Amino acid sequence: MRLRISLTIFFLLLAGRTTYASTFCARLKLQPDAWVAARVNALVLAAHTLFNNDNASDAYKRTVNGIATTLRQCKLTEDQSFISHYREFIEYIEALSLDQQPDHELGFIVPDKQYFEETRQYVQIPEFLLDPNFLRAVSRYETLDQAKSYLRQLNSKRESNEQLIFFSYKSRHLGTPDNDDSYRRLLIVVPGNSQKGIPEKWVQFGITDPGARVHIRNVSVVSAMLNPDGTNNTYFKDFYRTYMRDGSIRIKGRWELGYGDDNCVLCHKSGILPIFPVDGSVSSGEQQEVAEVNQRFLSYGTLRFDKYLDASRFGPGLATASLADRGGRFGAGFDETVVAHAMNCAACHKPDRLGSLNWPMDKTIINSFITGGQMPRGYTLKDKGRSALYEKLIQEYFATDNARPGILKSWLLGQLR
Repeated sequence: MRLRISLTIFFLLLAGRTTYASTFCARLKLQPDAWVAARVNALVLAAHTLFNNDNASDAYKRTVNGIATTLRQCKLTEDQSFISHYREFIEYIEALSLDQQPDHELGFIVPDKQYFEETRQYVQIPEFLLDPNFLRAVSRYETLDQAKSYLRQLNSKRESNEQLIFFSYKSRHLGTPDNDDSYRRLLIVVPGNSQKGIPEKWVQFGITDPGARVHIRNVSVVSAMLNPDGTNNTYFKDFYRTYMRDGSIRIKGRWELGYGDDNCVLCHKSGILPIFPVDGSVSSGEQQEVAEVNQRFLSYGTLRFDKYLDASRFGPGLATASLADRGGRFGAGFDETVVAHAMNCAACHKPDRLGSLNWPMDKTIINSFITGGQMPRGYTLKDKGRSALYEKLIQEYFATDNARPGILKSWLLGQLR
């Protein structure tokens, strides 16, 4: 009897939810503009909050998942009229939802396991960098010179077009995946050969700080595979070193070890990132190598992520607003200021070059590049001016005012077609 009553209550609740969902979807389809406008506002606000505060992640995920659930339950992605009006909104939510799935932490279209299986040839650490003596030397700051000596010996036996480019430095931006407070790196650029299908690899070892007892584990590989059409496909993988009691060191993929992974494109909007070390952290003898690797970065052509991500679904990025829009937003005469002229990120960061600086993006990197003076190139601004530049770029992108929506909201509403 109790079972029969429980089942009756269950089916009544289920029927009630189905009826409510059906009624809600019917109302939504009659007035889609109001729903989309409200959800776009909620999404942009949640994204802006998360950009400024990492602790807002749960609220942001609820917002994205809530929108995705409604689109699915109301079958809006099958409604041709809705698609034609809100194509950008639908594709954006689909792209944002990828890394919310437990097997898509990298943020790619395919599951993480499939990505690593299919891209293994591009992201393997070169065998000569797995030499046991080199691994021990590169694990600590105190023995870093020994590691560099090993690399110089390798170069003495390599052809001129195969010379390794390497230098150690301190990062301005982010700690290693296994230690947010670790900024020391050894970067080794291993030249590729696109004609032979060999990618160029940027292999970066996290270096344990002087005197620290806990070893840094991370080794990152970011590869650029140049294509005949002038584009380059970029591939990513993080590895962790395991320090054994017998003194040996083992290396295996971070994901394979069960530590999960991060959304690669969150930080790597331009695929491989240029290197702007902390002042004084690169020796005078290695300054030329820094310039050389940054020049190679500029030579890679238009960014692509192969078949694993369509970056165009994330829309326009920072600084894509018009001068007229800026005049209305920031006041008459603003377009004549140095700050206004410096708001030119999109000159390079656009789909046919280095990729747009759009959401999702990492605040630490964006803030550091702008306020630290590395970007935009060619402008000399004092600290106050750079702070104003950063604030106005972010405001212009995330604004939700109905009278003057920002770049992200305008694009999601189809106003930038």
